[in-house]
Amino acid sequence: MKRVGIIGIGHGVFGRRSDATVQELAFEAFRDALDDAGIERDLIDASVIGSVPEYHKQRSLAGVVQEYLGLVPKPTWLTEVACASGSAAMRTGWMAIRAGLHQVVAIIGCQKMTELSTAEILALMGRVGEVQWESGFGTTFPGYYAMFAKRHMHEYGTTREQLLEVAVKNHFYGAKNPYALFRKEISAEKAMASEEVATPFQVYDCCANADGAACVILAGEDQAKEISDKPVWLDGVAAATASMSVLRRPHLVGLPSAEQAATEAYAMAGIEPTDVKVAQVHDCFTVAEIMAYEDLGFCGKGEGGPFVTDRQTYIGGQVAVNVDGGLKAKGHPIGATGVSMTYEIAKQLRGEAGERQVPDADVGLTHNVGGIGQYCFVQVLKRD
Repeated sequence: MKRVGIIGIGHGVFGRRSDATVQELAFEAFRDALDDAGIERDLIDASVIGSVPEYHKQRSLAGVVQEYLGLVPKPTWLTEVACASGSAAMRTGWMAIRAGLHQVVAIIGCQKMTELSTAEILALMGRVGEVQWESGFGTTFPGYYAMFAKRHMHEYGTTREQLLEVAVKNHFYGAKNPYALFRKEISAEKAMASEEVATPFQVYDCCANADGAACVILAGEDQAKEISDKPVWLDGVAAATASMSVLRRPHLVGLPSAEQAATEAYAMAGIEPTDVKVAQVHDCFTVAEIMAYEDLGFCGKGEGGPFVTDRQTYIGGQVAVNVDGGLKAKGHPIGATGVSMTYEIAKQLRGEAGERQVPDADVGLTHNVGGIGQYCFVQVLKRD
C-alpha cells in the first residue's frame, strides 16, 4: 500500500499564552506548516484536531478551529485520548489517507491549560484514572507515577539521582529550543534541592502545564513526492491500550500499552529498536522516561536508570531522547504534545534541528502516552 508522508510542519511557543485564544494558537502552527509545505490552504482536504475539551470553555472545539483557519466547508473532527490526543489525531489522519478518503490532511494539536488553576487541573487529570475505584479516593497524576517510581526503585534499585538525571538532560536541551517553556539548564544539585511533590518526586521530576499548538500536514505518497522534496514517511503507526485501573495491571514498572504499541510499530516499519537514532518519549514525570527506555526496547528492564546516567540518551549516545526538552522542559499542553513530538522528529530527519541536531538521523520514533498508560501511540518515522 502507498505510504503517508509529512510535507509540512509548524510549531508555536509553549508557555503561559495569555496573548492568544486556542484557535489563535492553532493558527500560528497551521500558518507555519502551510509555509513550510509551500502550499495554499485550498489543497487541504480535511483536518483532525487533537485536544482535550474539558480544559476549554468552548465545546466542540474542532469546528471553531476549522472556521478560524478558513477551512470550512472541508470536514473536521476531534480526537481525545487524554495526553495522547495529538498522536491519536496523527493516526486518524494517516488512516483517512490510507483509506483513500482524503489526500492532504492537516493535523493540529492545540490546548489552553493555564486558564485553570493547578488544583482544577489536578482534579481533571485525576479523573483519567478509574472513577469508581481510584480517582474518587484522591488520586492525582503525580501520585500515580510516584507509585510507578517507588516500585521501579524497589525492584531495580533505581535512585533519585538517576530519576533527576532525566530532568537535567531535558533542561539541557530545552535551553536550546526556542519553543520551550523552560529555556534554562539546571544542575543535579538544584534538582535535588527542589521541593518534594509526591515521594519520591521533587519539583524537577514533574512536567509543567502549558498552552500551545503544533501542526503536521500529511499527504499520500504520490502527492507527498510531488509537493515536497524532503518528505518524512510515517512507516509505523501503532496504538494499544491497558486497563483503566492500575490495580489490574500485570506490573507497575512499565506500561503494557507501550510495550504492545512498540512491538507493532517496529514490525510495521520493519525495524528493530537499535535502528532508532532519535526518539521523543512521554516524560510527564522522570520515571516515565526511564520506563519508556525499557518499554521501547532501548535497554533491558531495570536498566533505564544507568542508561541515562551513562549518557546513552544524550546526542552521541545509543539513542538521543527528548532533545527538544521533552514534556519536562518544553511544557505539556496535552492536546498538542503528540503533534509536537512528530514535529521534532520530522525536523531531525530533515537535518534542520540546528545545535540540537542528531547526526545521521534517518529513523525516529514518537511515544505518546494518554492517561496513566491506558493509551499509548508509537510512531516510527523514516527519511529516504
